[in-house]
Amino acid sequence: MGTWRFLLILNFFGLTDKYSENVYEQFFFLKYHGGWSLTESYNLPVGLRNWFMKRLIKQKEDEKEAIEEARNGTKGGRGGSQGLTADNQPPPPQGYNFDT
Repeated sequence: MGTWRFLLILNFFGLTDKYSENVYEQFFFLKYHGGWSLTESYNLPVGLRNWFMKRLIKQKEDEKEAIEEARNGTKGGRGGSQGLTADNQPPPPQGYNFDT
């Protein structure tokens, strides 16, 4: 009687290369865009790390949208840059002498 073996792709129960790469991408994203250290990212529980990833992505999308709105002048803005005029410039510091 021969030995019966399972036909598994992997010989062990471990993480796939694709899963590991995804986790490393999350670490990089949290480090690069969120200022997290590798140790902080690594020690986060998986559910909490996923929440931070989703929240950071939402924040970046909101920032991108705000930049586009400012650039295009949508949401009631005038768009473009605003120059200083006599009506909108800040007052000079107290005690500043213009005559010197």
